[in-house]
Amino acid sequence: MTNELGDIGFGYRPRAAYACDPANSRGRLFDEVESPTRTPFQRDRDRIIHSTAFRRLKHKTQVFIAHEGDHYRTRLTHSIEVAQIARALARALRGDEDLAEAVALVHDFGHTPFGHTGEDALNEKMTAWGGFDHNAQSLRIVTRLEARYAEFDGLNLTWETLEGLVKHNGPLTDANGKGLKGPVPQAIRDYSELHDLELDRFAGIEAQCAAIADDIAYNTHDIDDGLRAGLLTLDMLETVSLPGTILKAVRERYPALDDVRTGHELMRRQITAMVEDVIKSTTANLDRIRPRSADAVRAAGETMVVFSAEMAALEKELKAFLYKHLYRHAEVMRVRADAEQIVKDLFDAYFADPRAMPDGWREGLDRADDRIKARSVADFLAGMTDTYALKEHRRLFDHTPELS
Repeated sequence: MTNELGDIGFGYRPRAAYACDPANSRGRLFDEVESPTRTPFQRDRDRIIHSTAFRRLKHKTQVFIAHEGDHYRTRLTHSIEVAQIARALARALRGDEDLAEAVALVHDFGHTPFGHTGEDALNEKMTAWGGFDHNAQSLRIVTRLEARYAEFDGLNLTWETLEGLVKHNGPLTDANGKGLKGPVPQAIRDYSELHDLELDRFAGIEAQCAAIADDIAYNTHDIDDGLRAGLLTLDMLETVSLPGTILKAVRERYPALDDVRTGHELMRRQITAMVEDVIKSTTANLDRIRPRSADAVRAAGETMVVFSAEMAALEKELKAFLYKHLYRHAEVMRVRADAEQIVKDLFDAYFADPRAMPDGWREGLDRADDRIKARSVADFLAGMTDTYALKEHRRLFDHTPELS
């Protein structure tokens, strides 16, 4: 991919044979003239960052409702943190950093307001029409719902970025097309018929980096938010193997350090330990399998970017701790119940009277069948920020719960 400008702007550097090569991308659904200064994956990253869906992430819940405090993670800050870790992993493994970053930045586009609570509520409301899945919704956003370009709907991202978005957690079907974890959402099947995402194969090394970066980010930063909220304490974390071991080392070296800085030392050291473990474990897998192309990674029959068995056990223990003491904490669950009711109320109101939705969303729905109407309502609701959902609920209902 050279031209009169040479390689300026491309950021070319040696990639491994198994990396996704932007010069050999499988392309976009709608053909476009290539940029003289950016690779296809760099353009994808830029389109994602400039999208409306990306900006909305700043007011969408990660664990704590966005307006509860200025310092809690939102979907936006979480996505940026995932992207930083994904780039570090891709760099160490000689993958394409820009592709890893693009997948990381787009992976949460389909999340509803109020985090997984909103997703659960919307999935329940959509049961009769195929349910709701945030991964499938992310694909709908970047292939249909974003309206920015004159010649196509969506962002017209490359095949590799869309593959990573859909399959970063592994294949969705077996070789016969049967869903591995239940039915594959229709939105994913429909797009794959147009632009075959090879749902029975693994994603490339870069998407795998983004997937495990997501785990590293939330397993660490949710601790930070839990400490800030007062739902977790350093003493509680001493009982969990991974953070407990790190805390012991920090306290031995800095016995007079205050709790806030001790917590930050824990965060950065835990991220480092997990990242270095992934690099070591994945390097061993690459040496064992010796893939000679990106397609060889897809056909390997296993996820290659993984924790070691020891770190995987530590991560599982930590995740169980966080579910018990943070995600299922009585205060978090109380807020979740109120948030769930808000989403259900809004769905019922819009479904009963689509005229309650703004221009651009309600047109034609008074004559549409229930399936089309329900999916349009789900698209509108899923795109909402926490703050907009609360505003809409206050507009349509006499009483709105205070989510604090």
